[in-house]
Amino acid sequence: MKEEEVATKAKTADARIKVRKVTNIHSNWSSQGELADGKFSFQLILDNGAEEALVMPTNEDSDVLMDLFDASSELYFDTERRVIIFNGVSASG
Repeated sequence: MKEEEVATKAKTADARIKVRKVTNIHSNWSSQGELADGKFSFQLILDNGAEEALVMPTNEDSDVLMDLFDASSELYFDTERRVIIFNGVSASG
């Protein structure tokens, strides 16, 4: 099999994957000016960099997401539906 064919098949297989494991999260806050609420965003690194997703929640939702990130043993992201799946959520706390 030619190298180009292998690369094409790998890209096709990657495109079929709809749910990926979140392997890292980069959180960000940006100022919106004086006396204005800032904006939060989370960059989800999926499958060690195979793909990335940007989530831009409201300030209130950011607080809930941070709690869920901490309480979950694993995170997954459905790239087609743009849904974060929290696995093994601890009910303590």
